[in-house]
Parts: sequence; structure tokens; C-alpha cells
Amino acid sequence: MKAVILAGGLGNRLRPFTEIIPKPLLPIGEKAVLEIQIENLKKYGFNEVYLATNYKSEYIEKFFGDGSKYGVQLKISKELKPLGTAGPVKLLKEELNEPFIVMNGDIISLINYKELYDLAFSQQSLLTICIKEIVTPFAFGNIFYEGDFVTGIEEKPDIRNKILAGIYVFKPEIFELIPDDEYFGMDQLIKKMLQLNLPITKYEIKDYWLDIGRFDDFEKVQKEYKENFKEENT
Repeated sequence: MKAVILAGGLGNRLRPFTEIIPKPLLPIGEKAVLEIQIENLKKYGFNEVYLATNYKSEYIEKFFGDGSKYGVQLKISKELKPLGTAGPVKLLKEELNEPFIVMNGDIISLINYKELYDLAFSQQSLLTICIKEIVTPFAFGNIFYEGDFVTGIEEKPDIRNKILAGIYVFKPEIFELIPDDEYFGMDQLIKKMLQLNLPITKYEIKDYWLDIGRFDDFEKVQKEYKENFKEENT
């Protein structure tokens, strides 16, 4: 089975760290972000991994080589100009002739990739998106009233949102919807499919998940790595 990891971002929110090394090679515990992702994919049967790169691509290529160290066949794809989050996948059109996973290179998760893949494979849709519920504590009490009189209070209610989790399953036919050599994001792809009334399947992640694109999240996963990941990757 095949997977594409989008590893070409500049990582501006994590500067100055990313001025030295690309974001997907930042260390979490004893391993780089991409190492953890590749090992988790391999665990669930994904043995062909494509790294879609741009910024500091040569660092990533030297770090991973052909992927044999991780038990996978690894190929580097380099965009010559920024193509967004969906555009770089189009560069691999000739390589990807079966359903495949696409994921952001700054996502850390214990998702069961095989379960996700099997669900997507069984659906008639060309795209399956992962979603995750994010709970944000609210700092103030919420007051309810009618006219001049208070009718209730909810003390610091949590705000719950279902967000796009940066993990997808594509079917090859979806390439017809992605323009060639043009900046094109996942959000644009989803909107285009909705406009065309094309079905999109959702898979809700119940497992551990974190986007490490910001300093506070990067620090958070450093603290949580030992508890959540160490046994998974030994």
C-alpha cells in the first residue's frame, strides 16, 4: 500500500528551529517527526512512501535515503515551486494508480491507518478526510437571559469543534480534479468536489492526534511522546 507525506512546508511558525532544519525533521523524543510517521505507516502495511518536498529537500533526502532502514520503499518528489497541499500530489500521478493515503508532515497521531484505508476503499467517494474533535476551554461564564432578567448561567463551557485533521485517502480518479503545475490546496479540492456534488467520506479520529506546527503544540508533544509513542515505536 502507498502513502504520500507532504513534507515541503517552510515551517514559519516554528522559526528559528526551521531556519536550520526542515520542520518534518524536527526531533520528538529520540526520533524525527517523519521517522515516527513512516514507522507508524509501516506498522499498518504501507510499504511504499513518497515524500513530497520543497524547502530543504536535500536534508530530507540525505536523512532517509531509500527508506530501507525503515523497511519501506521511499521516494522523494520535489516541487520546483510552491504547489499548496493538493498540488504536490499531482506530481506523483504516474506512481499512484491505487487508493493511497496523503498526510501532512507535521501531524503526530496513533490513528489506525489500515482501518482508515479499508473504510475509504469501501466507499464510492474519491476522497476520504479525517476529522478530529478539538475541545477548547472557554475562559468566561456564559449568561442566558430574557429581557432584563437572568435565566441561567453556564460556567466556562468548553468549545467543541470538528476540524480537518490533515490525513486523507485519495483514489486515483481524483487527479482529474487537481490542476497541473498550479498552487492548489486541500481546501480548494474539497470545495470543488462539494460544488460538483461529488461525495466526500469522513473518518473521525478517536486516537491521539496533534498538529505540531506551533511552538506550544511542539512543546506539548515533547512532553507527551514518552507516554503515547515510545512503546509504539520500539
